[in-house]
Amino acid sequence: MAQTFRARLSPVPLDVAMQSTIAGSGMVTATLDGATLVVSGTFAGLKSPATIGKIHAGPKGIRGPAVLDLTVAKETSGTVAGTFVLSPQQVDDLTNSRFYIQVHSAKAPDGNLWGWLLPQGARR
Repeated sequence: MAQTFRARLSPVPLDVAMQSTIAGSGMVTATLDGATLVVSGTFAGLKSPATIGKIHAGPKGIRGPAVLDLTVAKETSGTVAGTFVLSPQQVDDLTNSRFYIQVHSAKAPDGNLWGWLLPQGARR
């Protein structure tokens, strides 16, 4: 049976200087069927065009290493997507809320939008 996960993408400034260069929001839905993960979503309102999108592994609220590359529109608004076959460890990370989406932009190369993939219906 497929499981659905959602992430609300929002800016998280790492320091005061970043507050002037990051903005925007988005929503991502991910469906896990067996070991296959399908990710799709949208974002809008960036202050500069998106450059890359990644899925990172880390406990909720703590940054971690990038583990999967997403396809992202190179615009200030657009889509983010990807289809992956996950390892058993990656399935465990996803189902235990240890995967998050990060969208980078030209003015925020260290990350513009973040959002943890949480089981549908979970509290945020």
